[in-house]
Amino acid sequence: MSTEKGEAKSGVDLDNILEDEVGQFGKYQIVTLALAAFPIIFSAFASGEYIFTTARISSRCRINECDGADPEFAPNWVLNAIPPGESTAFDNCQRYGNLTSPPIVSEGTCPASLFDQSRKEDCEQYVYENQLSVVYDFNLACDEWRRSQIGSIRTIGTLVVLPITGYISDRWGRRVALTINAFNTGWIGLVRSFVNSYEWFLTLEVLESAVGAGAYSSCYILVTELVGPKYRVVAGATISTLFAVGQVILGLIAWGVPSWRPLTQVLYAPQLLVVCYFWILSESVRWLMSKGRYDESERILKKVAQVNKKELSEKSLEALRATAEAEKNMPKPDEPWLAILVFRSRTILSRCVVSPVWWITNTLVYYGMNINAVNLVGNSYLNYVAVAAIEIPGYWTAILLLDRIGRKPVLICGYWLCAACQFTFAFLPTENSGARLALYLFGKYCIAMVMTSVYVYTAELYPTKYRHNLFAFSSMVGRLGSITAPLTPSLASEVWESLPSVLFGSFALLSGALIFTTPETLGTKLPDTFEDAEQIGKKKTNS
Repeated sequence: MSTEKGEAKSGVDLDNILEDEVGQFGKYQIVTLALAAFPIIFSAFASGEYIFTTARISSRCRINECDGADPEFAPNWVLNAIPPGESTAFDNCQRYGNLTSPPIVSEGTCPASLFDQSRKEDCEQYVYENQLSVVYDFNLACDEWRRSQIGSIRTIGTLVVLPITGYISDRWGRRVALTINAFNTGWIGLVRSFVNSYEWFLTLEVLESAVGAGAYSSCYILVTELVGPKYRVVAGATISTLFAVGQVILGLIAWGVPSWRPLTQVLYAPQLLVVCYFWILSESVRWLMSKGRYDESERILKKVAQVNKKELSEKSLEALRATAEAEKNMPKPDEPWLAILVFRSRTILSRCVVSPVWWITNTLVYYGMNINAVNLVGNSYLNYVAVAAIEIPGYWTAILLLDRIGRKPVLICGYWLCAACQFTFAFLPTENSGARLALYLFGKYCIAMVMTSVYVYTAELYPTKYRHNLFAFSSMVGRLGSITAPLTPSLASEVWESLPSVLFGSFALLSGALIFTTPETLGTKLPDTFEDAEQIGKKKTNS
């Protein structure tokens, strides 16, 4: 029996079947990727729409002595009643105090003599420049922290969606996880567009991300499990590119439909159609095999071969069935808890401490730069589009360089160039708007290059059996960066304008230095055991 198992195990490899028989990246895989493009783009909509729907709106105090029923935002008398702002023509949140005995003035005028300009008071009511975001509907004019915490609390929901989506994906399949997440995102987003209270808006933001933000990861797994090993990195970069394209489209739609309620409806209504993917997309063959569903696996592989104009051999199918049966009957040895294994290995423990810092930096800088893009000088929508579009060459630069000069040089240069851009941007005079925009875009290009590289590098540092768990640990801790990112505009407005850039640069500088503590993985075989992982960098292994 043991001999039969060994022969079966050595005689089958799904990657080899894709490479030698049904095609690694043929017409079937291209069609699947094209279908996956829509949920990926919709995921970009959902992850970034709050930047526009919760955007700041300039405001001023309502001056009851002078404002009529339909007040003008910036009347010619405004500086008589409201002090000048530090970076704006007039203060957004304060006014001059009232006199105890105001003089009698003619109707329709608002002279400075009505106010005590030696004393300032906080606004009781506000006049807004426009009504485009939730700031107007929920009266968040000078409540910057309540406004910015919407993005942070939304991101907390993504901590919940990772294990939920992982469980659904492993239990019922990648296709089920995708359709459930996309449908939940669509209907919850639509409901949110009709709410009239801050509390309900916030609740639905969190609920949407907690039960719907897993569509991107479901698409990523579904696509990469279907393509052959030679094209997996390219497929991953293409998926990242589609996400960036989604952000570009988001910026253009927000420019065309600036009011938050119709904008939300335009972005979320089409996402309900993704439920049709349950009947359109094929399930992951790897997942079906892991569940012993060989008949369905065989039908899909034959379909892949037919569409790609290839031929699937009966020998391969028999070997797959034999391997699955052998592994099902193979006894599973008792093993210590993963945390114990990690603490027993100083090398792996060190990587588990260092790699989450990279991920925190990535999400903090990446999402922080997206959010702060709308506060740059110029058209906020076009700034957002430019900052999103610059990611695309960053992703493909990483793909071109990773297998040529190595993982560590790409990561160190990417982090440190990003840090240099951030520090320079922080201290460059605001009058140099062109140079500041160029630095900002190059910094985003660098962090996009790093994002793709860290995905590859982190996975290569951990052993096969525990790679998903240890990779997910780094990714989950990294969410601290995306939770913090929405608060950075508040830090800029209430503490120091350059603080976000200095924060981004400091984390990028630290992460680049931490890359020196881990080994180069270019040309090494993926480690299967803890011992293999510990030996990376200590001895050469053939790929």
